[in-house]
Amino acid sequence: MKEFLVELTTTVPEGTDPAEVDRRRAEESARAGELAAAGHLVRLWRPAGELRSIGIWRAADEGELYEKVLGSLPLWPWMTAAVTVLVPHPNDPGGAAVAG
Repeated sequence: MKEFLVELTTTVPEGTDPAEVDRRRAEESARAGELAAAGHLVRLWRPAGELRSIGIWRAADEGELYEKVLGSLPLWPWMTAAVTVLVPHPNDPGGAAVAG
């Protein structure tokens, strides 16, 4: 699997029923857990004081990342994504663990 650095920003459309937002957020949490268990969501951070997420994700390729992984998130229709394909660095101290 390839690794991707993904920055996600969620913008809830104006006028959206708060109950719909709460429902999607609950579903998002459950789906993130499923994606983590499947090995797609590796790590996830939120920069202090910001409403965006930065994470390490895994997928076979960018197509799978967008269509089957990120596209399966309940909040995806409200998200913008910046995706960077990652390749191993020869000096990565964790490289042996990732490669193995």
